[in-house]
Amino acid sequence: MGLTENAVKVLEKRYLAKDENGKLLETPDKMFRRVASAIAQADKFYDENADVKKTEQEFYEMMSNLEFLPNSPTLMNAGRPLGQLSACFVLPIEDSMEGIFEAIKQAAMIHKSGGGTGFSFSRLRPKGSTVNSTGGVASGPISFMKVFNAATEAVKQGGTRRGANMGILRVDHPDIIEFITCKQENTEINNFNISVGITEKFMQAVESDSAYDLIDPHSKKPAGKLNAREVFKKIVDSAWQNGEPGIIFLDRLNKDNVVPEVGEIESTNPCGEQPLLPYESCNLGSINLALMVKMNEGKVEIDYEKLAGTVQKAVHFLDNVINVNQYPLQKIDEVTKSTRKIGLGVMGFADLLFKLGIPYNSSSGVQLAEKIMHFISEEGRTASMHLAEQRGTFPLFEKSIYKALGVKVRNATVTTIAPTGTLSIIAGVSSGVEPVFALSYIRNVMDNDELVEVNPIFNQVAVDEGFYSEELMKEIAQAGHIEGFIQIPQRVKEVFVTAHEISPEWHIKMQAAFQKYTDNAVSKTVNFKNEATREEVAQVFELAYKTGCKGVTIYRDGSRDLQVLNIGKVKGKEDNEQEEKQDGEYHIMPRPRPEITTGFTEKVGIGCGNLYITVNYDQQGICEVFTNTGRAGGCPSQSEATSRLVSIALRSGMEVKAIVEQLKGIRCPSTIRQRELKVTSCPDAIARVIEKVVKLQNGNANKEVQLTTEEKKKTGSVSGDAVCTVSDSCSNPEHQSVAVGKYCPDCGKIVEHEGGCVICRNCGYSKCG
Repeated sequence: MGLTENAVKVLEKRYLAKDENGKLLETPDKMFRRVASAIAQADKFYDENADVKKTEQEFYEMMSNLEFLPNSPTLMNAGRPLGQLSACFVLPIEDSMEGIFEAIKQAAMIHKSGGGTGFSFSRLRPKGSTVNSTGGVASGPISFMKVFNAATEAVKQGGTRRGANMGILRVDHPDIIEFITCKQENTEINNFNISVGITEKFMQAVESDSAYDLIDPHSKKPAGKLNAREVFKKIVDSAWQNGEPGIIFLDRLNKDNVVPEVGEIESTNPCGEQPLLPYESCNLGSINLALMVKMNEGKVEIDYEKLAGTVQKAVHFLDNVINVNQYPLQKIDEVTKSTRKIGLGVMGFADLLFKLGIPYNSSSGVQLAEKIMHFISEEGRTASMHLAEQRGTFPLFEKSIYKALGVKVRNATVTTIAPTGTLSIIAGVSSGVEPVFALSYIRNVMDNDELVEVNPIFNQVAVDEGFYSEELMKEIAQAGHIEGFIQIPQRVKEVFVTAHEISPEWHIKMQAAFQKYTDNAVSKTVNFKNEATREEVAQVFELAYKTGCKGVTIYRDGSRDLQVLNIGKVKGKEDNEQEEKQDGEYHIMPRPRPEITTGFTEKVGIGCGNLYITVNYDQQGICEVFTNTGRAGGCPSQSEATSRLVSIALRSGMEVKAIVEQLKGIRCPSTIRQRELKVTSCPDAIARVIEKVVKLQNGNANKEVQLTTEEKKKTGSVSGDAVCTVSDSCSNPEHQSVAVGKYCPDCGKIVEHEGGCVICRNCGYSKCG
């Protein structure tokens, strides 16, 4: 089947069926057979004598050969009791308390079934508006976003992870400034990606440096003016700081709305690539372009015949999904089937370029992207027309733009470029249309063993060119790229470029090339180096507008981590003053929290689950402790209070030994009942970890603090960069930021930012928001 060891690990962890005890009930082969069988059954809806077994075999071979994979909910749930197969949903939010909480309830049902939701909060009246029914005042969209976020936090997708949301607010909403900055703290609204809904009128005002009207969504009347260029600068500044918000060009989404008289497109799915009407859902799938090649006279070239056949089978597959899907709400069932939208995309594009010897950041690379997507779009539309002849057009066809064109199609939309995250790990290729994040990386395979994993195409070139060595691959893994390695020929360096070596302009040019022939939108992250300026971010937003993109997401390397690390100059002596005179008396004041610390995190078994204890120190000694309880519960408020008081005491100059003596030996009934535990309570556990850190840091603290920031990043020894084993349920602000920053909270490896989400290619961890 060609599955890598990592792919099997991800499948076992997240996709394969298990019993109530977590024991695997199927192999990857059986999973593909299960999915193929379930999806093929839809053929009987249209022909009682359909050769379902033949269809099943076609679908099975296409998936098991890793030529095409559907979105994750289809792999997970097809042929199983849950049966919910769509990844993308959009729900409307009406401007009433009943409407708001109905949307929250509906979102909970979708998240429970494994889907992600998109919302426009633009219909909600602004903060401070009068509410006639109660005589009170409205709390505004951002306040209710926090309610949606809390509800998402309480519901796990399919019992395994938190749901993901997209929150959109129109740029002409009176609360737009508050919305732009609502995620500057990484602990706020962290189950949402956010995007500003940009209009053509606004962008014209930006260009002319003029004011534009804010519109009250309740009264539909002007509610003030703002300078467009100043608002644009605020969007740029916030995106530069931590990657949010993204921008969505609403007028462009509606220009391509296939059924404009039915409704207006207000929002997209969580990653921004799928614009949908209220209550619509869409199922996605991706073709593995890395396998759409053949050899011709010793040269690699695209196998367009194979690609055409795969497109036709994939469209058939995705159309079938619509029928066998068990939708979480009846309204979604009805609306989805009225337009029958599907989203066929690609993955492995960067690997295809490697095989062809074409640089990603080149005119030939962009031209190839346009050519391939044009081909897939034409073949996909032809396949949809063929299905329309057999099964009929989508029900709203008479109200669609296709009626005037005289083209009968089965599906209102056919193509979407989605992020492929874990799907690309399963297929063993690059994600979506993104460049590769790294050519070589180190993966932990046992407790202390490390395995160097190398992009297989680069690995083969290295062998063929004679510069391969395991030591070199380790060095490349540390560097993250091959620039500067004199052992590697220049022509190889030009082809095998990674995400951060590619200028933002080329990222946008590539996105625009794929967008030109994509019905829906393109999920793509424009990567910036850490030293990028706000002006460069602004230029990319403007370029995305000028080149016809429907939206854009950017991420400046390390920007979210720096929010946690707060790296800057070391504070002087005046900042460390520990006494302050008030009313003629001296009071002990804790020194400020250091801006750079070294630390350790340890998991300790307690009577009611696990307690995760982090102890950090600087050149003056231990300076802070924080804790987080595992999913089993515990006493989070008490342990947090203990750690806060300990941290203040430590920074106030109290001896560590005295603090340990006070905490050590405190007993808790829940630990006493379990004799195998090594601690007697949460405070006792904290004391023991502090003791351990004291022993570890003695004689080493000064040496550790002298490490450069880059060295600390590599070793994970900067506060906030330590591996957090609490995963996405971590409530500690520092740990929560790590989950969406640079390092995976499950395995500690560097994550990739993609379409507003993060994905770890080492263990398959993913999180949006």
